[in-house]
This record gives sequence, C-alpha cells and structure tokens, in this order.
Amino acid sequence: MFIVSLEYVVPIEEIEPHVSGHMQWLQKCYEEGIFLASGRKVPRTGGVILARGSRAALQECLMQDPFAIHELARYEITEFVASQTVPGLEGLKE
Repeated sequence: MFIVSLEYVVPIEEIEPHVSGHMQWLQKCYEEGIFLASGRKVPRTGGVILARGSRAALQECLMQDPFAIHELARYEITEFVASQTVPGLEGLKE
C-alpha cells in the first residue's frame, strides 16, 4: 500500500483551473481500483492519496494527473504495510 503526498509548487490560483480535470482523473483511478482514499491537506498546500497496487503502476497513474501534466505539484510516494487496523478496515492489512 502507498501514501502519496502531493505538494503544490505554484500558487493556489494556478491550481484552481485544473481542479475539475484532477477530480475526473481521481474518479478514474477509483474506478480502476488503484485509489482507496484521497483528500486535501489542511492548510490547502496539496493533498494525500491512499493507493494500492504496484509502485510502477502507481507512478504511471500519477503522471496522468492534470496537476502533474501541467507541473503544478510534486509527488512523494511512501510504501507501507498495514499490520493493524480498526474494525471495518481489515481489508487494508497485507
């Protein structure tokens, strides 16, 4: 499993025109079963995605994000193995 941390590298005003495309891309990744959860950072400096699959497939997926295509954000990928969860999230354990 992976935690993807997005960090905006441009002012938020440059992000706004691409949010709709980013949301469409997110939906596609959910439909493909790659993403498990996502959301904005607080304060709004980027976002976080919880993903599964192979690192190579994830990296390929991330390069299709409008934020990546337009060089608006950088991405840090952290792999981890969930060993404990709260009830209801057992499917996240490997």
